[in-house]
Amino acid sequence: MNTRIVIIPTYNEIENIQAIIEKVLSLEPIFDLLIVDDGSPDGTAACVKTLQQAHPDRIHLLERTGKLGLGTAYIAGFKYALAKSYEYIFEMDADFSHNPDDLIRLYDACANQGAFMSIGSRYINGVNVVNWPIGRVLMSYFAGFYVRFITGMPIQDATAGFVCYRRKVLETIPLDQVKFIGYAFQVEMKFTTWKYGFKMIEVPIIFTDRTKGESKMSANIFKEAIFGVIQLKVNSLFKRYQAN
Repeated sequence: MNTRIVIIPTYNEIENIQAIIEKVLSLEPIFDLLIVDDGSPDGTAACVKTLQQAHPDRIHLLERTGKLGLGTAYIAGFKYALAKSYEYIFEMDADFSHNPDDLIRLYDACANQGAFMSIGSRYINGVNVVNWPIGRVLMSYFAGFYVRFITGMPIQDATAGFVCYRRKVLETIPLDQVKFIGYAFQVEMKFTTWKYGFKMIEVPIIFTDRTKGESKMSANIFKEAIFGVIQLKVNSLFKRYQAN
């Protein structure tokens, strides 16, 4: 059985979904796919079902009703992947802002370099972001600085959404207790992984903003991240982190 699965949450990604699936399926070593679709009215899930016919063992689909949030989509995906006995579980966007070829490098960091979490990092080697307005680049970059300052976590790109987990991490973190659903979800998962003492490696990537479809970013997502980081730090003072 294949040990690698890529989780891609979707909402109205009909312009990207076929191309991203075909690209991931073409990689070596092989990666399976789990699409978690939040009731896209544009037919994203229907497209996935059509592609499934040719690859029923490699393309998986979870359909949910309505937009329930990025964090809950990934939690549902994590539980699915753990139940199916995958060892390496990846997060990736559907819009090609994450280069699928970099999945191989994230996998290598976990499989061969001792990481339990590898992070596709936009900022480990300077600023590697293409097609973002300067205001958004600065906001994202300084968000990373803010997270490091508040939490003490030595990660340059704490809000990154391109990640590989070893299953041990996701078995250790109490997934039903993960609180946040937007940008802060990514910070919370990294912070909790770090607090449990798992080795984390940042892998430099070039992030390219989407060219098709619409961004799901909103002011509420950034607000959650700003205040959520403080809450994470305060709550951590009253928790014990002990991996089994």
